Amino acid sequence: MKVTKSEFVISAVHPDQYPVDALPEVALAGRSNVGKSSLINRMLARKNLARTSATPGKTQQLNYYRANDDLYLVDFPGYGYAKVSKTQRAAFGEMIERYLLSRDELKLVLLVVDLRHPPSKDDISMYEWLQYYNRNVCVVATKADKIPRSRWPKHIKVVKETLGFKQHHSMVMFSSETGMGKDELWGIIESYTDLGSEANETYAGEESESLLGDQE
Repeated sequence: MKVTKSEFVISAVHPDQYPVDALPEVALAGRSNVGKSSLINRMLARKNLARTSATPGKTQQLNYYRANDDLYLVDFPGYGYAKVSKTQRAAFGEMIERYLLSRDELKLVLLVVDLRHPPSKDDISMYEWLQYYNRNVCVVATKADKIPRSRWPKHIKVVKETLGFKQHHSMVMFSSETGMGKDELWGIIESYTDLGSEANETYAGEESESLLGDQE
C-alpha cells in the first residue's frame, strides 16, 4: 500500500473517544521502547508523526494514526516498564483489554518484539491472551538491521519457540531504519482489512515465503 496521506487523529482512553468513521483498525502491542513509534513512522512514510522517546512508558493512551483515509494504526502503551506504578499499569491493562474485547473495527494486532532478544514474559502473555480471545495476530520482529543476515534464522527460531508461535499466524522481520519488511507488512495488513487490489488471502494465515529471503 502506498501511503500518500497520514495524520495523527486522537489520543483515546475511553470508548466514547474512539473514532466513529468505522475505518478498519490495526493495533500495535509491545513492550516499552521496542520500536512501535519508529515502525509507525516508517509504515506511514513520516519521520516524526509518532513521537519516539528515550523515556519508556511515555505513551499512556491509545494513539490513533490514519493512513490514506483507509485505516487506522492504533498504538498501545508499552508494557513491562517497571517505573510505571502498579495503579497505572492496571489502568493501562483495563484500557487495552476493553479495546481488544469490544472494538469491532479491530482487524489485526501487530505484536512487536525485538528480534535481537527472546520475547519477554509479557510478550508471551500478550500472545497467549490474543489467541485465547481469537484475535488476528501478526508478529513483527523489529531491529533486524542490528543483526547479521547470517544470524536471522537463529533469531527467528528463538522468537517462534519462545512465543509458541502458531503457523496460521504471520511473522515479519522488520527494520525501521532500512524499511525492510515494510511492503510485506502492508500486504498482510491489506489482507485483513480488505484493502488493496490483491486477493484477500494472499498473505493472511500463512507465513511469508520471503521471511528469510531478500528484503530491502
